Amino acid sequence: MSSTRSGRDRRRPGLVWLFPLPALALSGFLFLYPVLQSFRYALTDWDGYSASYRDIGPANLVRLATGDDLFHHAAANTFRLTAAVVLVQTALALLLALLLVRTTPMSVLLRALFFLPAVLSSVSVAFVWRFVYEPGGGLLDTALRAVGLGGVQPLYLGDPGHAVYWLALTQVWFHAGQMTVVFVAGLQAIPREYHEAAALDGAGRLARFRHVTWPLLAPAAAIVAAYTTVQSFKAFDLVLGLGGNPPGPGLDLLSTRIYTTFSDDRFGYAAAESLVFMAFVLLLTWVQRRALGGGQP
Repeated sequence: MSSTRSGRDRRRPGLVWLFPLPALALSGFLFLYPVLQSFRYALTDWDGYSASYRDIGPANLVRLATGDDLFHHAAANTFRLTAAVVLVQTALALLLALLLVRTTPMSVLLRALFFLPAVLSSVSVAFVWRFVYEPGGGLLDTALRAVGLGGVQPLYLGDPGHAVYWLALTQVWFHAGQMTVVFVAGLQAIPREYHEAAALDGAGRLARFRHVTWPLLAPAAAIVAAYTTVQSFKAFDLVLGLGGNPPGPGLDLLSTRIYTTFSDDRFGYAAAESLVFMAFVLLLTWVQRRALGGGQP
């Protein structure tokens, strides 16, 4: 009896690997297969509905790199948005986390309030901030008039040169509280003994943050930076809610540019844009992880 039971126990670990197979198969069908299709269609002039198409090689990618000013403008807007959001949102979330790291009733309440925007839909946030940015009668213009700055009325989302930064402000308000919770979890995971030992050695608050807190918080910072980058690159419904469909030149991002190309029945070209989009996200995420130490084993 004991030998039979031990034989069954030895066979069980091998059977465990069968359990994730359905999930892996479904993920491969819903994600890997479309990605491979994108590589295939990026080398064609397919319009999305015709039964036939021509193989044109890397012509789509060459045009993207050399002759598509709209794509270049959308890429520049996307990188400006990402840089602004990553810097401001990460710094703000870290500051809030440092202030709210202690578990007190007030800190818990404030964390919940700051996290609240993250549970709202992007469309509802967009319509709220459209009212805030409304020229002439919006909340910002009303506040400026209340403090005697009635003559200062920016165009907000209608300014091609600065609209992306007003979008960045909305994005930071939307997700800063969510990233604060990540930083709070990272700060609470740092053993208090490290700070006590550094204080005994004469290190001040700034020195303790630089040499103790930040190195141990780098993995959480890498998560925040990567998530913020992805959120900025995929800011699609928020942009359409703020700027309409299609958005103006100041709010045209890579995600909206790809959508517009698909809507124009240029599926092959849109597939090429999607591949470049994915490459940008992977490259920026990898650079951030290396810079913040999150890529270390």
